[in-house]
Amino acid sequence: MSDTSAEAPAVLTEQRGRVLIITLNRPEARNAINGALSHGLWEATQQLNSDPGLTAGVLTGNGGGFSSGMDLKAFSRGEDIGPMMEFIKAGAEKPLIGAIEGFAIAGGLELALSCDLLVASAGAKLGIREVKVGLFAAGGGVLRLPSRVGYAKAMEMAITGDNISAEEGMEFGLISEVTEAGGALDAAIALAERVAKNAPLAVAASKQLVKAASQGYDEAELWKLQASLQGPVFTSNDAKEGPTAFAEKRDPEWTGT
Repeated sequence: MSDTSAEAPAVLTEQRGRVLIITLNRPEARNAINGALSHGLWEATQQLNSDPGLTAGVLTGNGGGFSSGMDLKAFSRGEDIGPMMEFIKAGAEKPLIGAIEGFAIAGGLELALSCDLLVASAGAKLGIREVKVGLFAAGGGVLRLPSRVGYAKAMEMAITGDNISAEEGMEFGLISEVTEAGGALDAAIALAERVAKNAPLAVAASKQLVKAASQGYDEAELWKLQASLQGPVFTSNDAKEGPTAFAEKRDPEWTGT
């Protein structure tokens, strides 16, 4: 997936079993966010959401880096990046794992924070640098970092604009796994494949509940949300298939229904 040209799509997708690999494909611009990348990522996310044959996704960047954030030239031209903000706000309905090589900076880190789990290569740089240019991280960075790295580290990153390394990110709970350089994508795919062995509806519901709990829902709200999810999952075809496959000592054949 490293080849590109002037005509290449800004976002590439590849299905491997029940995993969809989504690749930001503007390496000549450090995978900066322009209109084409914004729309391409939104379309890829809808593919992940709507295909019952997919359980999880991996989001990565081509060319040795994840994303450097907003393409200021594209922004000045008035290119439509609305779908990108919708993605940042909503994320994906199914688990999405970010694979970070090199850097995820400014809006690039905000894209990464829309993922449920992050894998990064050793030495990768992570940061919201907007205060250094007179702005603040308005794509969710300052809102989401406290729940991912804790108050003190989030405040430090937000008001200094300094980067942290992947190793520091793992220490503070932002990164799930640090790999050797060049290994983030393979590790993220392996993690997604572990997820994809499980029932898709159950996985999606579990993701939604953990996310809600981390966002400060009180216990009564969480029980209410769980009740709304339990019926569709527990009466699904997959809920019948799981025990049947266990009894027959075979791998389950999930349909996502």
